[in-house]
This record gives sequence, C-alpha cells and structure tokens, in this order.
Amino acid sequence: MKLSVFAVLLAAKPFDEACKYLANAGVQAVEIGCGGFPGKAHCDPKEFLAHPEKIDEMLATLKKYNLEIAALSTHGNCVHPNPEVARQFEEDYENTILLAEKMGVDTVVTFSGCPGGSPEDKTPNWVTCPWPDDYSEILKYQWNEVLIPYWKKAVAFANAHGIHKIALEMHPGFCVYNPETLLKLRAAVGDTIGANFDPSHLFWQGIDPAAAIRALGEAIYFFHAKDTKVDELNTAVNGVLDTKHYGDEIHRSWIFRSVGYGHAHQVWKDMMSNLRMVGYDGCISIEHEDSLMSVNEGLMKAIAMLKDVMIFEQCGGMWWA
Repeated sequence: MKLSVFAVLLAAKPFDEACKYLANAGVQAVEIGCGGFPGKAHCDPKEFLAHPEKIDEMLATLKKYNLEIAALSTHGNCVHPNPEVARQFEEDYENTILLAEKMGVDTVVTFSGCPGGSPEDKTPNWVTCPWPDDYSEILKYQWNEVLIPYWKKAVAFANAHGIHKIALEMHPGFCVYNPETLLKLRAAVGDTIGANFDPSHLFWQGIDPAAAIRALGEAIYFFHAKDTKVDELNTAVNGVLDTKHYGDEIHRSWIFRSVGYGHAHQVWKDMMSNLRMVGYDGCISIEHEDSLMSVNEGLMKAIAMLKDVMIFEQCGGMWWA
C-alpha cells in the first residue's frame, strides 16, 4: 500500500508547493483533481491536452519530490437531467480519460451520477424507498433508460483510450451509493467499473466497512481515507438521514471527520487487513473534509494515523507454517 492525498484540499497552494508539503509529510502519491465538483485548481485536463508541456511540467514536479500519481479524479454527474450541466461534467470526464492515457495513469475516480425521475425532470432525483410505487418506477427509468446506457458508452470510451479502471465513489445522492448498487452497475456494463471505497459514506448508512470490503473484493479499484462520526444523541432522535448543512455540526446526525476522529485504530486496522486479504494493495488516499479542524491539522493527524495502521511491506513467507 502507498499513502496518498487527494490534492484538492491544497488548491490554494501552487502544485510545486503542495507537492513539497506532502513529500515532507511522508506522503508517497498524489490524487489529482481534474474537474467536476472538486474543481481544477492544479490540473485542467483540457488545458493540459492542448499544451502538452504542462503535462511534462507536472510529471517533472512529481519526480522532483519522489511522488507518484495515485489517480486522476473528476467527481461529477454525467447523467444530470439538465443536458447543459451533464455535458460540462461529461467533458471533464472525457478529458480526464484522455489525460490519463497521456500520463500513463490507470485509474480514474468519479461518481455514477443520478438522473432525474423522468425525461421531463430538470434536477436529479435520488430514490431511498420502494413505495409508493412511483419510486420503484423511477428506479427502473434511471437504471434501464439512463444509467446503464450511459455507462456502457462511457466505459467503451475509456477502454478505447487504454483506461480499464473507473472507480466509482459510492456516495448517497447518486445511483451507486453502496456495494449492492456498485456491483449491479458492474454486472450490467462490465468490470471496467469498480469501487472507490470511501468508508465515510458507508459509516453513516450503517454499513460495516470490513464486511463491505469482503463483498466487493476484486471490484475495489481505489480507496479514500475519510472518517465519519455518527452522533448517537441526534441519531437516536432523528435517525441518520440528515439534510442540515454540514456546518451545523452540533445538530447533525453525523459529520465527516479526519481519520481516527470517527473510528478508532482497530476499525482502520481491520479495513487495511481486509483490503490485503481481498488483494487490494493500491493507494490509500486521504480526503480531508473535517469542518472542526484546519486543513493542516486534520491532514497531519490523518497522515500520522494512517502511517500507523497501513500495511506498507509485502507479507513474505509464513516461516512458522
């Protein structure tokens, strides 16, 4: 395993300065944002493709600080029911695929997206229950008429450019939000689709990440290290579905936390051990979204925690067996 950071949290720093900061902290790889919701502060793929010298400059900077590229990320909603919005996200996705091909990066991270509830809708419609029957009909429309056809096309585009790992972040609000929905889409469009395993989005749904890792197995293509703290008092009253702003921490049922501030060492050690058992030996990429800590403090605490729980070396032979 290698320790990575999703560099969008350092968007205020020039890329060289961000790389120096991360290398000095003992980070081994960088996940680079290329559009979608996190933005393009360090890498606008359209610009990089038009000016190949920018690619050379980025690769030289990474080499200078002995850093690898963990993945290129473009977290968007390419099946948004507003065609103009969808096209903006799709352009980012396609340019990120093309840039990954140029840079020799094998993994692109994104969202599955969420369509509207019908061809007439203008906003996404995330379904969380099967009844009244309208909701079941919405799901049929979203999956059969929009999501599966889109991802068949998007996978073909990726494959045509040598990219065979599209890591979908399982995120509520989108059609793929848990292992079951990830595997459903993978079965429908092929094994180019895999999971970006981010436990923070699973914790508040009541999912045991170790069990989810076992269920996904070889379908895990990437890993985001982010924690969630479920507030037992607020959840006891209102449950886990919560639409209050993330900044209203004291009233929310759950909030995102830096690694170790939602779950203790053993939970994270179990995740790392299960990742190894299912054959994942890739990057563990910190995504810092802790509203109670500064970027620097939250990131440094996450780095320290992960250095302690990650498994960096190959296991070798069982000398005792």
